[in-house]
Amino acid sequence: MYQLDITLRRGQSLAARDRGGTSDPYVKFKIGRKEVFRSKIIHKNLNPVWEEKACILVDHLREPLYIKVFDYDFGLQDDFMGSAFLDLAQLELNRPTEVTLTLKDPHYPDHDLGIILLSVILTPKEGESRDVTMLMRKSWKRSSKFQTQSVRLSDQHRKSHLWRGIVSITLIEGRDLKAMDSNGLSDPYVKFRLGHQKYKSKIMPKTLNPQWREQFDFHLYEERGGIIDITAWDKDAGKRDDFIGRCQVDLSALSREQTHKLELQLEEGEGHLVLLVTLTASATVSISDLSINSLEDQKEREEILKRYSPLRIFHNLKDVGFLQVKVIRAEGLMAADVTGKSDPFCVVELNNDRLLTHTVYKNLNPEWNKVFTFNIKDIHSVLEVTVYDEDRDRSADFLGKVAIPLLSIQNGEQKAYVLKNKQLTGPTKGVIYLEIDVIFNAVKASLRTLIPKEQKYIEEENRLSKQLLLRNFIRTKRCVMVLVNAAYYVNSCFDWDSPPRSLAAFVLFLFVVWNFELYMIPLVLLLLLTWNYFLIISGKDNRQRDTVVEDMLEDEEEEDDKDDKDSEKKGFINKIYAIQEVCVSVQNILDEVASFGERIKNTFNWTVPFLSWLAIVALCVFTVILYCIPLRYIVLVWGINKFTKKLRSPYAIDNNELLDFLSRVPSDVQVVQYQELKPDPSHSPYKRKKNNLG
Repeated sequence: MYQLDITLRRGQSLAARDRGGTSDPYVKFKIGRKEVFRSKIIHKNLNPVWEEKACILVDHLREPLYIKVFDYDFGLQDDFMGSAFLDLAQLELNRPTEVTLTLKDPHYPDHDLGIILLSVILTPKEGESRDVTMLMRKSWKRSSKFQTQSVRLSDQHRKSHLWRGIVSITLIEGRDLKAMDSNGLSDPYVKFRLGHQKYKSKIMPKTLNPQWREQFDFHLYEERGGIIDITAWDKDAGKRDDFIGRCQVDLSALSREQTHKLELQLEEGEGHLVLLVTLTASATVSISDLSINSLEDQKEREEILKRYSPLRIFHNLKDVGFLQVKVIRAEGLMAADVTGKSDPFCVVELNNDRLLTHTVYKNLNPEWNKVFTFNIKDIHSVLEVTVYDEDRDRSADFLGKVAIPLLSIQNGEQKAYVLKNKQLTGPTKGVIYLEIDVIFNAVKASLRTLIPKEQKYIEEENRLSKQLLLRNFIRTKRCVMVLVNAAYYVNSCFDWDSPPRSLAAFVLFLFVVWNFELYMIPLVLLLLLTWNYFLIISGKDNRQRDTVVEDMLEDEEEEDDKDDKDSEKKGFINKIYAIQEVCVSVQNILDEVASFGERIKNTFNWTVPFLSWLAIVALCVFTVILYCIPLRYIVLVWGINKFTKKLRSPYAIDNNELLDFLSRVPSDVQVVQYQELKPDPSHSPYKRKKNNLG
């Protein structure tokens, strides 16, 4: 047993990987296939100075220390800058050694990639138990993917994963940004980063004074706050995006419970960014053992019910409801280790709120008995419970996942959920037993439906997929064919292909045109919703299961840990970068078009009854308004509101209530993903009913 103390001094003459002739280097240290330390990032520097220390416990000296240097690319894949080996067996014990390592690229051995300077001390350790060794190793591990996925955390680290507050950032505008295109303009967007939380704004085409009006929420994990790194970029189709400038926000210098308007000068560039930053305390989430159940206390239950009663509609509109999740146990999990066992733990997520259970080692039928509580900000959110296998040598292995829309939850019912694959399209091995309670204020939930959804900051970036591209094309084609068939049907009436039908259509046309009033538009939509509702309750459900979607959602092979291999072998990807970007854009556009059509269909098909009832209420209101109030007055009120909105609220975020409503309606793909699978008869859960709380 040995202790290796490393001081990462600096780098010299490192390779330039960015367009500006610089790099943002950081260093990884690995022993075998295991990462044991990662340095901080030094921005825009080919001669970085780190002066960082690390303490690593080494079992034996047969494995060399592997040093790899990368250029950090925010939002993109990091570029490989060179690697080197340090033979630990050649080090003298108990003696400080200055080491100079020459960086090389195995694919281009003749390239000069600079040097890395280290100070190392190798000390023998006697009498240390293997358990203590493993614990110390984990404490030094700082893999970014490991932290971003919130898996493989020790119990001490899990406690720190509870956040202390929320940082709400509203990106208002940019002023006099640097022109990056030949036409004297730019296509700017902004990236935000706080720790491993990331956001990216929308792209504003051809302007140097963009108006974003976008809001992002970050979680604070430390009492003292942190620093938000902000970078502005120019979108360049087919090429790497151009860097416009950067700035930072030091949260420790801002007072809480107060909105701060900041005008930040962009460093290394030109122009300003205007932001609104608000720090608020948060008691959003909590963890407790099943034996300490807050809802079992009658007083606690009464307080929660009172908190979300209909009488408290206008008290904190953002606080829509309360969610309690009891993660009880799992059965028949997949064996992820060579021993035929697994080390399972659960990750419970609600939007950006994410908590973990402890790990149950060497067990395929673990019992966690943990209670998680969340505040609900959007009743249309989806609860995700994912089971992982903890692996100290690699990133955690995926064992299964379930996604449960909050509106589909039956309160107080202990239920066995069949675990699904990563794409949520088919079953995997095992079931998980959950008991969930949802309490919410229906009026607040309805009002929140008309504002933009909360963005998730740990969503996977879109990748080009042949299956996904084909699936989205088929979905879009299906939506377009509905319109085409409707056009053919109308044209057949004009051509008198069926005289009785054409005669009926002609009479209907005369009647509607002669008696048409504007209020009839929402009235017709209201009648369509009502007709479908009666079809459903009468047993004549007209909702068709789109088997094409399920067929196209084939299981994909789980990815191996890409680690550093992708960075070393990305030469071919760089060559097709432009083509890939275009294909991904087409893939995403097809998905948006298809999802839009499917959401409209699913609104009228009562896929989510809460939303369909909300649509009925809105259409009734619109019908009455259009019937009672002349159109000119309605347009006048609408125009006055639009013209004065920015004067009344200059930093308000623009939104479209109809699109925000439709964003809550699941597409056909999401319907398949959220569909609950029937458990195996051998897993008949014990069901227990309580008083309904929602």
